[in-house]
Amino acid sequence: MALEEKTIEEFAQAALPEPDLFIVSVKVSDTPVRPKVTILADGDQGISIDQCAQISRRVSKRIEEAMGEEFSYVIEVSSPGVDFPLTTERHYRKNIGRSVKLTFEGGAEKTGEIRDVLEDGILLAEEVKQKHKKALLEPVHVAFSNIVKAQIVISFK
Repeated sequence: MALEEKTIEEFAQAALPEPDLFIVSVKVSDTPVRPKVTILADGDQGISIDQCAQISRRVSKRIEEAMGEEFSYVIEVSSPGVDFPLTTERHYRKNIGRSVKLTFEGGAEKTGEIRDVLEDGILLAEEVKQKHKKALLEPVHVAFSNIVKAQIVISFK
């Protein structure tokens, strides 16, 4: 019997110690000998190491109940980090006011500031360059279904 991502995601959702936390991603390697379970979790105000450890212990307990104590696996629970693409409405909502680079089907890209998150997309104030400085245009609606990848833009200014 193998671990399934859908089952692990259910375990992880049930293991969240605080209501402001959410699961960003769950991956299970396809190695049959000792699969690796990777859970990325975040919170509206971030997530602590202690909260990650709590999720790890709770999910491990559920895996052992389902698979038996002799089942061998590796589990890793962490926050997604700034280089991880935005994937959920809640993930976008947490980043309102931040600059994001959107990639669309066909490879077109736009960079701008997330102004608001709606049920079906975001309001993006696109960045345009004007004589040695950047300006933001009026926010426009961008549907989630049109976004292939959304990445936070890190500024060191």
